[in-house]
Amino acid sequence: MAKIGLYFGSFNPIHLGHLAIAGYMTEFTPLEQVWFVVSPHNPLKKKETLLEDHQRLYMAQLAIGDNDRLKATDIEFKLPSPSYTINTLAYLEEKYPQHIFNLVLGEDNLYTFHKWKNAEELIGKYHLYVYPRPYSRRPESPALEQILTKAKIHWAKAPLMEISGTFIRGGIKNGKNMSYYLPLSVWKYIVEMHFYEK
Repeated sequence: MAKIGLYFGSFNPIHLGHLAIAGYMTEFTPLEQVWFVVSPHNPLKKKETLLEDHQRLYMAQLAIGDNDRLKATDIEFKLPSPSYTINTLAYLEEKYPQHIFNLVLGEDNLYTFHKWKNAEELIGKYHLYVYPRPYSRRPESPALEQILTKAKIHWAKAPLMEISGTFIRGGIKNGKNMSYYLPLSVWKYIVEMHFYEK
């Protein structure tokens, strides 16, 4: 049974920080593969800031290329919206009973875990591989503390990544060359399609 890390996100756009984290997980943890689960709509984010679903998926596929330890999946496009992690995991476990699924998430997302749907069930069933995020602050929350004391957390000593989709989109909107932060194939596609320019 392969150990799969599920890396959920809008990937708007996918960038070198995402790839570095996924690569760290496959090289330095027991995870054999990382799947980028491109989310159509994160319930905690505003939908109007998102590029069209299939464009973000295509950019993730461009970024991965022929790396067989990484995969981009549109699984959440087929599920009811808004997408919830617990529902996606139930679907994936039914479809891929030969895999053991784990969650890959940033430290900032860990600190909102008590707000996730069925958080108690998630931490009871799945291991969390958490990578550090700059400036993440653990809030004082009894509900969060209750969750974290029960969670199976594996802290990854991955390099801190300060690249963000917000930074990249803002740079493109202001006419900056943001090719240094993206796989070349993704940057070329963004330029060709005039994404994020307005």
